[in-house]
Amino acid sequence: MKMRSNIVIVVIFSFSFHAFSYAQVLLRGAEYRTKNSFLYGRFESSIKAPGKEGMLTSLFTYFDGLPGDDWASSKWNEIDIEILGRYNNDVQLNTITPGVGNHVRHQYVDFNPAGNYHTYAFEWTPDYVAWFIDGAEVYRQTEEHVKTLMRPQKFMMNIWRPGYPNWVGVWDNALLPAYGYYDWAAYYKYSPGTGNYGTGNNFILDWKDEFDSFDNVRWEKAEHGFVGNQSSFVPENVVFHDGKLILCLTEKSSLGFVDKVKPSMRSVRADSETQLKIFFSEEIEKNSAERISNYIIPGVTINNVTLLPDKRTVLLSVSGLNLSSPPSVLAKNIEDLASPPNVSDLHLRSMQVTKKYTFPIKINVGGDAYKDFISDYEFVTDTCNYGFMEGIKSGPFAEDILKTDDDPVYQTEIHGLAKYILRMPNGTYRLKLLFAENNFNAPGERVFDIYVQGNPVIKNLDILKEAGAKTALEKIIENVEIKDHALDIHFAARIDRPLLNGIIVESLTSSGAKEGEIIPESFKLEQNYPNPFNPSTSIRYKLPSSGFVSLKVFNLLGSEIVSLVNKELSAGNYSVDFNAALQNSRGQLSSGVYFYTLRTDKFAETKKMLFLK
Repeated sequence: MKMRSNIVIVVIFSFSFHAFSYAQVLLRGAEYRTKNSFLYGRFESSIKAPGKEGMLTSLFTYFDGLPGDDWASSKWNEIDIEILGRYNNDVQLNTITPGVGNHVRHQYVDFNPAGNYHTYAFEWTPDYVAWFIDGAEVYRQTEEHVKTLMRPQKFMMNIWRPGYPNWVGVWDNALLPAYGYYDWAAYYKYSPGTGNYGTGNNFILDWKDEFDSFDNVRWEKAEHGFVGNQSSFVPENVVFHDGKLILCLTEKSSLGFVDKVKPSMRSVRADSETQLKIFFSEEIEKNSAERISNYIIPGVTINNVTLLPDKRTVLLSVSGLNLSSPPSVLAKNIEDLASPPNVSDLHLRSMQVTKKYTFPIKINVGGDAYKDFISDYEFVTDTCNYGFMEGIKSGPFAEDILKTDDDPVYQTEIHGLAKYILRMPNGTYRLKLLFAENNFNAPGERVFDIYVQGNPVIKNLDILKEAGAKTALEKIIENVEIKDHALDIHFAARIDRPLLNGIIVESLTSSGAKEGEIIPESFKLEQNYPNPFNPSTSIRYKLPSSGFVSLKVFNLLGSEIVSLVNKELSAGNYSVDFNAALQNSRGQLSSGVYFYTLRTDKFAETKKMLFLK
């Protein structure tokens, strides 16, 4: 059972949950849990998550009462690993303790949890709880609340759709069915001084289940639900197949591991004039996904199609795309991975276009527009250009903020956020993060880490310790490289919940392009225009990165006529004029065919042009 710390729910029920009405619950999830409870130990499993927004899969332990003991929140003991489908590089770690509630950390990971199997584990002892991913410890809690985790807990895993979109994202039934795959699970007893595994060799294997079949002596299939769960658990959605435990989230009329739903095109986004991405409702088959004829974009030429590693996103390289008037996109005949495969119908979607910014970008996080700061938004995956994921807006706080003239920026905040995302052009940037502590009065009450583009840039940030209460603090991260059209700022709690008050992004990319213009994805030499010409023509070219560039014109014999460019250039879009009447010191050029060559250390291309007097 889960209830978020920022939501207060009052309900009277017995722990069997049979009094809870499911009249309005449309979905069916699954929970697999041990019949016995365990006090301390190491709990492990290998998991491949569904990766669908609005839902989660989990590995956790939970105290559900003792014989003759009424369940109550004052006795709550729970330790969690929760994989939220909205994130492609995040795993949520949590303990829930009596009288305090959640102790959440969003742990950055350098992989997509839905892309493959990874091993997740936690150690629970009287002195600490520590979490591990693929064998490496990533986080540890040793605070006083750990001592209240003292009740025997069942080993559990489940799949469900929470009714809290701020937490898990916006759900869409088109994402059904969804499957969480578990390869195995193991429990190690806590045996300090006599073990042979885990931290300090203080754990010893008690059992391991390879999930070849249902072990009804050790496990049971749950049949209940709880407040906030928009899906009731049913035994039919606990399936064993090919040596895997598969937990299913389905419609109530389509239970089990049976996918009869056709894949659908969820959304389309153009990151640049040469690149767009199509997002599908589920993993799709590579050959059908990469068949150019399966896509139609009026007025646009599709040059190449690539299925990305998440198997749900297709990257299209295109030409002729006008971002000021983007066309709709059609897709058809896309197959999923079911056996036999389901084949998509013809789908039409409008194209979202990544916003072009004028730098610097300034965002009043948690607040409204102020001076040149733009207002804040909650990030919605398919439609937003920027915004926060999870977290609650607070403020404005009344007290003045020291060391700033922009008090309104520091008097509003988002606290408890997991991420901040900005879709923006590829390039190099300076990032400024703005903080002020408006709640606590002593150091050590709020401590968190920050990752930018997957790099740990700030560790153990304690705003009070560095700046004091109600005082502006600015953290600068230099040379932030964006290569995937998105700035990803990840917040990971150590003590209490992370906060953010403002963001400033300054462009460090200097080019012939206007500031804010999208940097090209690849090198390109375009055909001169006009062609044929008399006497002048323009030659345009694109550079995705900086370097030494030469652009020269040659005659039919290969002799150089003129060097138009011969210098270092930054990434950007360029144009240069060639005038045939001015370029030949030995006399005017004669009519005929000429060649022009663009050359860098990574690229070379030659095109021909026709001069007619």
